[in-house]
Amino acid sequence: MVTGKIIKGIAGFYYVHTHDGVYECKARGKFKKEKVTPLVGDNVKISIDDPEEMKGIVEEILPRKVTLVRPAVANIDQVIIVFALKNPDPNIMLLDKLLVISEYYGIEPILVFNKWDLDSDNDFEKYQSIYEETGYKVVKACAKQGIGIEEVVELLKGKISVFAGPSGVGKSSMLNRIKPGIGLKTGEVSEKIKRGKHTTRHSELISLDGGGWVVDTPGFTSLDISFLEVDEIRDLFPEFSYHSENCRFIDCIHINEPGCGVLSALENEIISESRYTSYKYFIDNLKNNRRNKSW
Repeated sequence: MVTGKIIKGIAGFYYVHTHDGVYECKARGKFKKEKVTPLVGDNVKISIDDPEEMKGIVEEILPRKVTLVRPAVANIDQVIIVFALKNPDPNIMLLDKLLVISEYYGIEPILVFNKWDLDSDNDFEKYQSIYEETGYKVVKACAKQGIGIEEVVELLKGKISVFAGPSGVGKSSMLNRIKPGIGLKTGEVSEKIKRGKHTTRHSELISLDGGGWVVDTPGFTSLDISFLEVDEIRDLFPEFSYHSENCRFIDCIHINEPGCGVLSALENEIISESRYTSYKYFIDNLKNNRRNKSW
């Protein structure tokens, strides 16, 4: 059998990238019986059914390290979270929610602040300080001028990445700088697959010239975190972990408990006020939703 990676799945066909090229494959019936669906990003073993027509059968799905539901992709290594410094101004609450989701799934987030050419107030330095001190990689970019693109390309090498962020921040412009055409909403299948046009949006892995893969689909189309528990949200803010050791209570939620190490760090400006504001909003929102559902 041959080992490869599913780069696209559509209409019951799975396109598997191998060292010999891309094979069009069907999946064994056992997966349906086991209620397992092969996903884009899956590492699989295939048997070759027709070597000349490059057709095969998916025989085995190798263990997944990460599985996303929206988008339906497996084995993502990192999420490139793109926000504009201006036009539109960054929605910090949304940014922090994307970080929470990344932490929950165990996917490394990389923050890219685009439109640096519009940053007349030097806001980048403020955001860089907040998020680098939290432990995240932060990149300054201007896709329009090509600034920061080489650094992003280096970060993409050897990884499966998904881009995320609100509309209008320059994700498509950045992707087009990385690989022309990749940022467009494609209605056509790649030349190698040759299956014409499809109107249904689907996930696809696009190979990069510099190495690595990018998921050709909107990142994190579901931003709902209401399924999380309060203590889970608490643990998804990594900068809290060190200071929580100083909390008087082991189950401290860092809202109004006495002797809270996190609140003390906030008061002493060791923890970012904006990050804590996002945290408190998520906790309060979760509690309110649970309270309303109990009626």
